[in-house]
Amino acid sequence: MTARYTMITGGAGFIGTNLAARLCAAGKQVLIYDNLSRPGVERNVEWLRSRYPGSIQVMIADIRDIATLEEAVRNAEGIYHFAAQVAVTTSIEDPVDDFGVNLWGTFNLLEAIRGQATRPPLLFTSTNKVYGSLEDLSLNSGVKRYEPVRETVRSEGVAEDRPLEFHSPYGCSKGAADQYVLDYCRIYGLPAVVFRMSCIYGQHQLGTEDQGWVAHFLIQGMNNNPITIYGDGKQVRDILYVDDLMEAMLLATEKIAYTRGRAFNMGGGPGNTISILELLDQIKRLTGRVPPIMGGAWRQGDQRYYVSDTRKFKALTGWKPAVGTAQGIERLYDWLAESQRISVPQPDTRCERIAL
Repeated sequence: MTARYTMITGGAGFIGTNLAARLCAAGKQVLIYDNLSRPGVERNVEWLRSRYPGSIQVMIADIRDIATLEEAVRNAEGIYHFAAQVAVTTSIEDPVDDFGVNLWGTFNLLEAIRGQATRPPLLFTSTNKVYGSLEDLSLNSGVKRYEPVRETVRSEGVAEDRPLEFHSPYGCSKGAADQYVLDYCRIYGLPAVVFRMSCIYGQHQLGTEDQGWVAHFLIQGMNNNPITIYGDGKQVRDILYVDDLMEAMLLATEKIAYTRGRAFNMGGGPGNTISILELLDQIKRLTGRVPPIMGGAWRQGDQRYYVSDTRKFKALTGWKPAVGTAQGIERLYDWLAESQRISVPQPDTRCERIAL
């Protein structure tokens, strides 16, 4: 690998695939660094290779493999670090693996970059879980969603000056990696920026119960399979369509002189929020039916309300989401219907809204 390229760790995943496609379409060379451990991601690699022949290189390797990682970093002109263990539940079941992938793997990457004569810019995807369960947020319980009592939280969301409070092994490993990235920028001068991500959704997402819940709910609903709701379903998140995330990521690295050393909350913001129960409404609107619903207890560390305050990043770059919630969900629905060949009856426009 002698040519210069943009390196994407975890590049065969949902976000990595979208970013690789965006970069290749712009004429860039891309190296995907991925151990292909997530089921189905090899199909993303096949799709990228067929669509952008000659622009995609693939290194099948683990982020914990220091020697291979150093080799991959050597010719990188930019790095996007997405490789991670992504589920809170999995981190509780196997905290050792979670630590190794999320924290040790990120540390390895930082050291590999530090060892380069010319250090490529790095964008690291952290998580909103670094803020803990947000139990101190006073909430009103509506019919289908929670809403903050404080008007400023309702209109602006959760800002980056919120104290960090790691809950769960996943929160600890991602939060510690988040802080390492920022400190390596401060101490060693690495050009790095952190995105603390809310819920991202869009094409190439094949979600599971533990990660990628918007796609998971849609897939279950389209197949008329049971959906499990943990808690009461009124939990609210801001959701960001993946195309809008790509714009933000490219802006963050293009303007690395201004974004370096900073952490930004990244999501759809107050204008793009949805609760679980409201997503079920959307599924009924699109499919004409309500899938079987099963109930489960609240999960450890679950945030009843989290919405990103993205004003800091917007003020620095001019970025703002272009795809609204309803539009984005319809786009994902159409992509799933086409790519997964799910046959869904035409929706009955007379359907009543769900009342749960």
